[in-house]
Amino acid sequence: MTPADTEPHRVVCRLGDLLEARGLTLVELAAMTGVTVANLSVLKNDRARATRFTTLTAICDALSCQPGDLLEIEPRHRA
Repeated sequence: MTPADTEPHRVVCRLGDLLEARGLTLVELAAMTGVTVANLSVLKNDRARATRFTTLTAICDALSCQPGDLLEIEPRHRA
C-alpha cells in the first residue's frame, strides 16, 4: 500500500457554491447537463470517489467555469 491508499482524499467539490452564486438548483443543473440529480448530489456533497471527464465537462460548460473552479485540494493537516 502507498500513503495515498491509506490517507483520505482531500479533493473538495465547490458545486454548491457555484450553484448558489448562479441561483441554480441541482434539478436545473441536471436538466442543463443530462447528469442525474443523484450523481450531482453525490458530487456536491463530497461523496464522489471518481468523476468522469464527460460529467466534469458538462458541468463546466453549463456553469461557464473551469475544473479548478469546481474542485479544490484541501491542504494537508500537519501534526
